[in-house]
Order: sequence, then C-alpha cells, then structure tokens
Amino acid sequence: MFRIRWVTDDTLPTDKRTIAQVQDILRARFPGLSARDVDSLPDKLHDPVTHKLRAMLFLADDMSGDIQGFALLSHASDLRFCYLDYVATTMGSGGVGGALYERLRDVAKALGAIGLFYECLPDEPGEYADPLVFEESVARMRFYERFGARPIVNTAYESPVRPGDTLMPHLMFDDLGSGRALRRDKARRVVRAILERRYAHLCPPDYVNRVVGSFRDDPVHRREWRYGAPQTRAPAKAARRLLGTIVVVVTDAHELHHIRERGYVEAPVRVRALEASLEPTGLFRRLPPRPWPDEPLRAVHDGAFLDYLERVCVQIGPDKSVYPYVFPIRNAARPPEDLPVRAGYYCIDTFTPLNLSAWNAARRAAECALTAAQALLDGERLTYALVRPPGHHAETRVFGGFCYLNNAAIAAQHLVSGGGSERGGVERGGVERGGVAILDLDYHHGNGQQEIFYERDDVLTVSIHGHPRFAYPYFSGFADECGAGAGEGYNLNLPLDEEVGGPDYRVALRVALARVRAFAPRHLVVCMGFDTARADPTGTWSLGPRDFEESGRLVGALGLPTLVTQEGGYRTRSLGACARAFFTGLATGALGPAGDTRR
Repeated sequence: MFRIRWVTDDTLPTDKRTIAQVQDILRARFPGLSARDVDSLPDKLHDPVTHKLRAMLFLADDMSGDIQGFALLSHASDLRFCYLDYVATTMGSGGVGGALYERLRDVAKALGAIGLFYECLPDEPGEYADPLVFEESVARMRFYERFGARPIVNTAYESPVRPGDTLMPHLMFDDLGSGRALRRDKARRVVRAILERRYAHLCPPDYVNRVVGSFRDDPVHRREWRYGAPQTRAPAKAARRLLGTIVVVVTDAHELHHIRERGYVEAPVRVRALEASLEPTGLFRRLPPRPWPDEPLRAVHDGAFLDYLERVCVQIGPDKSVYPYVFPIRNAARPPEDLPVRAGYYCIDTFTPLNLSAWNAARRAAECALTAAQALLDGERLTYALVRPPGHHAETRVFGGFCYLNNAAIAAQHLVSGGGSERGGVERGGVERGGVAILDLDYHHGNGQQEIFYERDDVLTVSIHGHPRFAYPYFSGFADECGAGAGEGYNLNLPLDEEVGGPDYRVALRVALARVRAFAPRHLVVCMGFDTARADPTGTWSLGPRDFEESGRLVGALGLPTLVTQEGGYRTRSLGACARAFFTGLATGALGPAGDTRR
C-alpha cells in the first residue's frame, strides 16, 4: 500500500526533509550525477522562471514517511512538452515504478503536453563491460516499451559531447497514447530546449546546433519494437485509482450538540447522512482528531470572547439552552453583568443557542479542522474536516448562524503560520505569493473569515453566496467589501441572485478560482456548504449532484493542497449525493485521471 503525492517546494519542514532524502537517493543511485544537479533540486522546484522549466517532484511513500520511489518531471509550458529527469524506486517496492510512470503520463496529458521525453541508456550488448549493467538497461527499455515509448533514431543525439564519452543515451519519446506523429520542426525546438535548458553546463553551442540539425526525418522516426508492441490496456476505473486520496477527520463530539427544538435544522443526522454516503466511495482515509491547546483558537478569536463562551456554557449546563435576546448596541462598552443575558453582546442573531454541549462540540470541531490542517502540513494533498457545528459565521468576537468558532479561519491561521500560532510572512516577486486562500462555497456569506482577515494580505478570502439583500447574514457580503489597509484587494465577494442554477454558478466559480490562482497560495481552505442544493430549507438555489461534481473538479484542478471544512447543507435526503459528487470531482480534478494509485 502506498500513495503518490506531489511535493511542490521545500518551504514546509516535512517537505524539506523529503527533498533531502531524495537528494541522498540521487547521490547513491546515480553516482555519475554532478553535485550541481543534486544540490539545485530545491531551487528548481520553486524557481521555474530562471530554469525555464517547471520542475515537479512526485513521491511514493507508505504514508508513514518511508520513501518507496520518486520521479522528477519538468514541464516546458512554452513548447508544450514534458521531460522526465529521474525516476527511481527503492528495493522491494514492487509496482511503484509503474505507478509513478502512469502518474507522470497522466500529469503530462493534463498539462496538454505533446509527449513525454527522456533519456535512456542503450540496450546494445556491445556497449557494456558489465553484463549486470546491460541487463538493467534492457529491463529499463522493456519497461518503457510497455507504455509505447521508444528511442528516436536517425539523429546525432547519441553522439559524444567530448572525445572518449561512452554510453551516450537515447532520446525516448512517449506520445502518451495519442498516436500523433512528432514533426521535425517541433522535435528540433524540443531538443534544443532540452540541451540548452537542462544540459547547458555540459553541451557547448556548436554541439547543440549539430544535434538539432541532425533531425531530418519528417516526421521523426522511432526504433522498431524490440520487446513487443504494447497491448492495449483497459484504464483502471476512476474509483479504483482514487482510493483513499482524501484524509477525513470526523468529529467525535457532535452528537452532544443536539438541539431538539422544532425547526432547528443543524442536527446530528447531517453528519450521519454524510458518513453513510461517503464511506462506500473508498475515497477517504480516516484520521482521528487530536487534542489541541488554546493557542490556535486564540490566534483567531478574541480571548475574552473565548473565555465567555466556555464560562457561560458551563454555567448554563447540559439540559438548558439560552438564546440571545438582549443586544447592547446602545452601550457596548458596558455589557450586562448576568452571563446568559450578555449573550447578545457576542451574537448576531436570536436562533443560535448557548449550552454546555455547544462549547464542547464547537471546541472539538475546531480541533478536527486543526488536525486536518496539520495533515496538509505533513504532506497530504486533500483533507476534509467533517464537523458540526459549522463555523464560517463566527467572527473574532462574535458567534451566530449556528457557528461558535470559525473552523476554517483557525485552520487557515495554522497553515499560514506553518503550524505555529504567529502570522506567516508573504513573499512577493513578479506574482502575488500568499499563504492561504479561503474559498467559501456555502449559500450564505462567509462573514467570519472576511472579518477576521479583512486587514491582512497573507490570507485571501473569497465567497460566493446569496446576495445579502435577501440572504443571511444580511449585513455583509456586498461586492464592494474588498478589504482594508494591508488587506485591501484581498477580499472578494460574489453575491448572486435569488435563483441560480449550475451554469450561472460556474461563471461565478471561475471568477473566484481565477482570483485564487492570481494570489498563488500555498494552501487552499474550502468552506463547503451543500445548502446551495435544490430544495435546501435555508437556500433558494437549484444545484444538483452533477453541478457539485463539476465544482469539485474545478476546485481540484487548481492543484493546491486543499482542506475542506463542512459548513451548511440541511436537506438530508440529497445531502449525501451532493457531497459524494463534490468529493469525487475534487479528487479527480486534483489528482488527474490516475489519482493516488494503490496496490
């Protein structure tokens, strides 16, 4: 059992350690590789402009951190080709090499590449003094032929750079199953890019010109099949390929918060309905929530507010609920002495009750979100905090809308600080480089994270929601609320009309995703509400499962490590189907057609 994950850079400590391990393997497995090539790996990952190639590192591990293999892929977006730098597996890791190569092919297809190029040592017996090395080369060439890749022939690519050079490699071409011929002019541009961008320190200009000019066949020719033409293989089912790609952290305290008054739709059955629908998909791996100290909560919420919530809930006890009914707007500096009466000092509505279970459940929901956020920092790509009560209406010192603590904001703060409680830095260089983007896809405006991060530029907040002229919370979510101070331009509201279907919704979603891409965050937090579904009791829109699947696919295609926090969605008859569709789309979009491959 293994997973394949994409390591984007060495910013996080866990990825720094991983890259160091990969460098050690490169030194051991490729002794002829220059120290320059090995040492420059971190720089290649985060600086594609200088290298004129976007480097992507894919790692296969056993989910406990033990590396079983890796592959380094380079993408030349201007010429639309991919180049495989290295692929290596550890001893006893059967099936990993094939899984990695399949993943690279799927990534190359998703990038719109004309094909996958790479070098492979010759499989001619007269070239080798050591028969074991020859056997390895034959096995390697046989492996690549299984996928349809063969050496390009009738060129000078194998000619020595310096007199005495031996074992010059073939240039391999994998058309990714397209069957399209490689035209001469395109091949010349690709070869020049490979030699000048990848091997400029080894290949002088006259050698590059000689090799490029030797490509005369149009289209280029590849060697005849030596080990048998590949058989047509039926693609693995998507569900099989996506097994266990999403880490889910399910709250184990939400049943405590059961308000039995008629009409209170935020009920425990919501989580049960989601679990029952999602478990059969095989998409999810459970991670138990862990306890967390107060610091991550206090990094987002006002300390006096948190102290009040805990104290008043303990005072009220488990068998009684208090609803805010006194709102001291006349003199907010002198709140009522009686704690239950003071509820309106911290609340924005009259239907979010306080009781002992509210605090315990909200605290545990926040811990679930933190656990899911930490999993991203530990190298996971997709995580889901399946929690209640929800959180996106909770502000720095305000609760309401069934929300007490802002789970998404607490998780975002944890991510932007790299696991600490302090605010993270923001790099700027050519494009915006942010820490975290929060994308709120609930029917109601995410006023909580807007208020919390409104004057900050390290967290982008984006919300698609019903217009506040008719939708809760009524007082925020207008299009002209764009942030303030350092945060000006880092809040985007997309309020929509009362009646919205899938096509109109996707227009807004594409605008939101374009803003996220421009911000270039390191992580994405999605506040997912299924109250945008048809016939939800708290919404007016008409999205169906197909719409949710497409939304998930578009979000996943951002390619960002993503945490989804559960927010609204109250029609239990359709809740599970909508969630199942969304997460299937998310996994497919994020991981490509192959996703994480399991054996």
